[in-house]
Amino acid sequence: MAETSSGNIIPINIEDEMRGAYIDYSMSVIISRALPDVRDGLKPVHRRVLFGMSELGVSYNKSYKKSARIVGEVLGKYHPHGDSSVYDTMVRMAQEWSLRYPLVDGQGNFGSVDGDSPAAMRYTEARLKRIADELLNDINKDTVDFQPNFDDSLQEPSVLPAKFPNLLVNGSSGIAVGMATNMAPHNLREVIEGVMAYIDNNDITIAELMEFIKAPDFPTGGTIYGYQGVRSAFETGRGRVIVRANAFFDVSKAGKEQIIITEIPYMTNKATMIEKIAGLINEKKLDGISDIRDESDRDGMRIVFDLKKDAIPNIVLNHLYKYTPLQSSFGVNNVALVKGRPMLLNLKDLIKHYVDHRVVVITRRTEYELREAEKRAHILEGLLIALDNLDAVIKLIREARDPETARAGLMGQFSLSEVQARAILDLRLQRLTGLERDKIVKEYEEIMLLITDLKEILASEIRKFELIKTELAEVKDRYGDDRRTKIEYAAEEFSDEDMIADEEMLITISHQGYIKRTPLTEYRTQSRGGVGARGVKTKDDDFTEHLFSATMLNYLLIFTEYGKLYWLKVYEVPEGTKISKGRPIQNLISIESGDTIRAVINVRTLSDDDYINNNYLIMCTEQGTIKKTLLEAYSRPRQNGIIAISIHEGDRLLNVALTNGDNDIVIASSAGRAVRFNEKGVRPMGRTASGVRGINLDDPNNKVVGMVCINREDAQLLVVSQNGYGKRSPIEDYRITNRGGKGVSTMNATEKVGKLVAIKEVTEQDDLMIITRKGVAIRMDILDVRQTGRNTQGVKLIRLNNADEISSVTRIQKDETEGESEEPKLDGDLPLNEASDNGVAE
Repeated sequence: MAETSSGNIIPINIEDEMRGAYIDYSMSVIISRALPDVRDGLKPVHRRVLFGMSELGVSYNKSYKKSARIVGEVLGKYHPHGDSSVYDTMVRMAQEWSLRYPLVDGQGNFGSVDGDSPAAMRYTEARLKRIADELLNDINKDTVDFQPNFDDSLQEPSVLPAKFPNLLVNGSSGIAVGMATNMAPHNLREVIEGVMAYIDNNDITIAELMEFIKAPDFPTGGTIYGYQGVRSAFETGRGRVIVRANAFFDVSKAGKEQIIITEIPYMTNKATMIEKIAGLINEKKLDGISDIRDESDRDGMRIVFDLKKDAIPNIVLNHLYKYTPLQSSFGVNNVALVKGRPMLLNLKDLIKHYVDHRVVVITRRTEYELREAEKRAHILEGLLIALDNLDAVIKLIREARDPETARAGLMGQFSLSEVQARAILDLRLQRLTGLERDKIVKEYEEIMLLITDLKEILASEIRKFELIKTELAEVKDRYGDDRRTKIEYAAEEFSDEDMIADEEMLITISHQGYIKRTPLTEYRTQSRGGVGARGVKTKDDDFTEHLFSATMLNYLLIFTEYGKLYWLKVYEVPEGTKISKGRPIQNLISIESGDTIRAVINVRTLSDDDYINNNYLIMCTEQGTIKKTLLEAYSRPRQNGIIAISIHEGDRLLNVALTNGDNDIVIASSAGRAVRFNEKGVRPMGRTASGVRGINLDDPNNKVVGMVCINREDAQLLVVSQNGYGKRSPIEDYRITNRGGKGVSTMNATEKVGKLVAIKEVTEQDDLMIITRKGVAIRMDILDVRQTGRNTQGVKLIRLNNADEISSVTRIQKDETEGESEEPKLDGDLPLNEASDNGVAE
């Protein structure tokens, strides 16, 4: 309701009033507060602060003035809002981590990247940066429109001349009503080169512009991770740019591995980020970090993460990127005011509008300079007339009663204008000398040349563009610097695996379920019959049960006694030394209580259809049951595992082999007998099937000790007994029979030799690794193991002390370069660089 001056009440629809009032408010926020102008890249408050500082005389080559003095000037003259809005604006323009090219030179505490507040305005001082002068340059040459301030007492600029494209260079952010803007900063040198390229070719494509302006360039550095978001932002005005902190790995003086962060993503609060990471570590959501320290100082940023012993730096860093602000996204939304209207702009639009603005500025400046030059030329013409008629002029002035009479006489006698006549009357006597007269003549000639040049500029668009390019080149040379933010172009396709070297590892799993991976370089070869080097540190009642080689990017398929399958990547297995115990496998997979690991296979991949549909898993139980299933059935990892084979009561899964569908299988029993058959005799079954008979165990005390998949033409069978005896026999000695038979003798299992404990497929290029129940490891050349018939007891492979027994045997392929080193070979200490053995855990 509204009341008129006459007292009449006019009824108003409240819905219409609210709609109109809110639209007015919205437009005020959009145009006069939250969105930058596309021409100078400034919001009104920024523009008023810079103009106010300029009017106050605090330019880069003048002394600092108290911030409170500057804020008061801006508040009183141009910006009738809270003092904090003005001071906060000025502070942000002075922060090196907020603006790529700060516009204000602050002295005192202007806050920090940790989010600390700046000191009160009565304590700090400020002045303009030199680059800010480039925004204000020529403002007094009628280059831009001025408008009345809030009380119509003064004039303020509606836009600044902006000698460089500030919107692209420093970016902007703001939330209006119904819209927002978030523009990234860019490198000045790149932007100016892009603008020059546009001036040279107005039809240039955005893709061609991106050859100059490669990506945003944030003041805090970091790395742009992936280019798709950048491309989208440049092409459409919207895009999601992922920014990562810059990090490197180091080792402390105490030998601890460390991750060092030197740069963080733009607009990330360092203190809050560290606090959040510490919280995630305490909540056990981040593993592998033992300590965090902020060692940043005046020399730069340095955040240190100390890692735990078994942590993998690459994995920890990737988890930091995934779960913490060390990786963040900058959502580009290029909304700016174009002729007072908000518009979404792509890269070319932004450059075009800036160049259009500079053309207007150059034109208006040239027109202003032309007017001033013509005024001066007009005066000089009058002076030259006076000097040419000096005696008559002096006589006229001497005879005049007063200045007005003299002025009128000069205008009448010599056809001069009032301005020329006043200039002659103001002429000092010293200008009448011959030398001074020559100076006036010279100045007149120069100014006439200038007028001709200025008219040519006004008449030629090419000259205007050349002027813009020349001035931009000067700005680039003066303020241009190198890019701070790195770019990883193809990063979207990266994963944990891409950061990990596919190195050869020795995987060790103990009877009680401790697992670790050890670089093969920690082991060296011994001669047959040696006492062995300490290989695995175990508890008194524990021993190594699985030992095999695998590469870092392989999948481990872990089969348990109950017939369940779990998945694990090799790089997820904690690294340990050859004497370390490892970590409980229950910490890595969700194995059931009471269940134990019986077989582990490493496979190259589970995502290649050709691979998983042409390879099989053959499983063998202790009671002689065998089952064959396509690898594809096990190619979909689940966190809680799956049933791999149905196990009958009293039986347990013993071994698993990876086959190609046409391999020969050998199954051996503890009584020293073995059966050999082709796997085609076993039909493929479903994932949960229980299988068929593989070998006939005629004695209840007899059990299967191993299964071998024959896949090398030059292969031999190696058998090892529990008392340390072993031998090699040709595969041809084992005739092919049907599955389910009793088999043939493979070792004369006497009381001295002991029962059979292992059967392996080997070649002469292999080495043999044997682990005893007490954790002693020995590696020997396979040629040191004598080749004999299948019905013999073999030779002593390792001396066993104190009732020790063989617990694990594996074969490792020999490195072709081994033996070329001239270093002395120490007992139990020779180099190892082996490859994986067909993916079978032995």
